[in-house]
Amino acid sequence: MEKIGFVGVGLMGHGMASNLMAAGHPLTVVTHRNRGPVDDLVSRGATEAADLAELARASDIVHICAPGSPQVEAVVDVLLANMAKGGVIVDCSTSNPVSTEKLAQNAEIAGIDWVDAPLGGTPAQAATGELAAMVGADEDVFARVEPVIGTWAKAVVRIGGPGSGHKMKLLNNFLAMGYGAIYAEALALAEKSGVGTAMFDSVIRGSRMDCGFYQTFMGYAVEGNREAHKFTLTNALKDMAYLAAMADGSGVANPVQGAVKNSYAMAVNTGGDGPEDYVPHLVDFVAKVNGIDR
Repeated sequence: MEKIGFVGVGLMGHGMASNLMAAGHPLTVVTHRNRGPVDDLVSRGATEAADLAELARASDIVHICAPGSPQVEAVVDVLLANMAKGGVIVDCSTSNPVSTEKLAQNAEIAGIDWVDAPLGGTPAQAATGELAAMVGADEDVFARVEPVIGTWAKAVVRIGGPGSGHKMKLLNNFLAMGYGAIYAEALALAEKSGVGTAMFDSVIRGSRMDCGFYQTFMGYAVEGNREAHKFTLTNALKDMAYLAAMADGSGVANPVQGAVKNSYAMAVNTGGDGPEDYVPHLVDFVAKVNGIDR
């Protein structure tokens, strides 16, 4: 069994790491800020490394779940200096493809294979091994890592070479964050025009305009569950900034995405920058700027 290192056992990473262990993979973890998930995994047989260098030396394949490219770059610098040749780095973060492609080149020079495997799904799906993985990797490397990724993902799709997984993930998140921005504005208009949130939801729910994202978004907007969709506003803004860079690099005009990004920028810059300020909470910030009391 491949020896796995895992950097970032947070909301998503803890469930993923648990499934890797359940499949029989020896697991090494390292503490960043929150000891709780690390202590849980160690209590079930994982090994805790003193630092990233020790984790790198102990692992055949290292998974990374980090907030964004700057953090991934810092982790990869240490991994490349300490992993044995023939190892694999699997970046499960939602990262900037420009950075990803450069890191893949650096990994190749160091004799390390690169995989970007950003996630689709929720922490609950991470715990049950039912995530989706959008994979960027060379074909031979994908053949090696597919069974490993399959321990925590129900759907594993190779998009193309290194960097392509992160490109697909940003496109996916563009749709999701775009839905969120539209829903928040529609609800503000429903309230201001006298239609009302409850009536709006009663018409849309179950119609052709309904979808899984609508239901988790409305889990807060209508039902008041603050944890209905645990993806932060700051991460949404970060992903839309990465998508803007991707569009610029591709020479594509993206006016709709610019509007979506600005909706999240407005929320983050007016107080929605905490670790428990999630995407469905955008409805509150759009309501506030329109003088609506929710």
